[in-house]
Amino acid sequence: MSQGSDKLPTMLKMRFIDLFAGIGGFRLAFERHGFSCVFSSEWDAFAARSYQANFAEMPAGDIRGIAAKDLPDFDLLLAGFPCQPFSIAGVSKKRALGRPDGFLDRTQGTLFFEIARILKERRPRAFVLENVKNLYGHDGGRTFSLIETSLKSLGYSLKTQIVSASPYLPQKRERLFIVGFLSPVDLDGFAFPPPPATRPAIQSILEKRVDDRYTLSDHLWQYLQDYRERHRERGHGFGYGLVDLKGQTRTLSARYYKDGSEILIPVPGQNPRRLTPRECARLMGFPDSFQIVVSDTQAYRQFGNSVAVPVVEAIAGEIKKVFGGQTVGFLKPQKTGKRKTAIHSRRKIA
Repeated sequence: MSQGSDKLPTMLKMRFIDLFAGIGGFRLAFERHGFSCVFSSEWDAFAARSYQANFAEMPAGDIRGIAAKDLPDFDLLLAGFPCQPFSIAGVSKKRALGRPDGFLDRTQGTLFFEIARILKERRPRAFVLENVKNLYGHDGGRTFSLIETSLKSLGYSLKTQIVSASPYLPQKRERLFIVGFLSPVDLDGFAFPPPPATRPAIQSILEKRVDDRYTLSDHLWQYLQDYRERHRERGHGFGYGLVDLKGQTRTLSARYYKDGSEILIPVPGQNPRRLTPRECARLMGFPDSFQIVVSDTQAYRQFGNSVAVPVVEAIAGEIKKVFGGQTVGFLKPQKTGKRKTAIHSRRKIA
């Protein structure tokens, strides 16, 4: 075929869509390996603002209002779908309030089926899904079994693993990852990455100068100590988490904005303090170049809800190996124009 032939296929980067994108942890990790994002969706207005500030793109809104046929061409689907209906804390809270959890939570629990809908219609070559580890055992394992059966029925071979972030970041954080490849991709070519040999300590991500407003007030510090003592007397382990600076923290959660109690930094001669938003960003593996453009409250929520970037980056590297160690190949050209305009014209943030 001559170089000037109009039938020469276009060289394109392997393309992914970023669903339930949050502030872009998945995107950051995959772009570091040369993959190209062609579409993103996020329904939270504050998270979308952070996403736009860092990627110069406003995500589309609620994925439930977007038809699969209107999405641009893509090779990979990435999604950290909402975890609250399946997390231990989320399930406990919802049941205590008499509210449905898991798939019975019609607001968030059924969003997995939006992923299945898009996979069924568009059939990308692979996908990566992330959620809390409790998804695996939720409802006696029936929830995960339904997810697994649904994905396999669409023609995907799966590999799943609970991956700890602690070898990558100074945080004890475990998340369930589900990686799927559409036949005839060789699933044996993929393996979850081995963890780094050394574990970083929390002191490595601390800022040198921290504003006094992050120090706990006398009233809050006394309340947390009293709360912990009450539960200790009852034989419970509930209470604040004062960090050993040479060790690692508990899991950073979206509730951190409330009092910061699960991760407190000791300060000589003073009450302990909470992490700053920048320290939370570092704790999740975001670079210091990542712009924080929202209030502290929203920033704590966003980083607590995010993926651990270095973990996803390591998984992205293994996916890259499956496709020959490249993210560029002879692929069908994207269909832009009217289709892309239609998507961008309705990017309203819920």
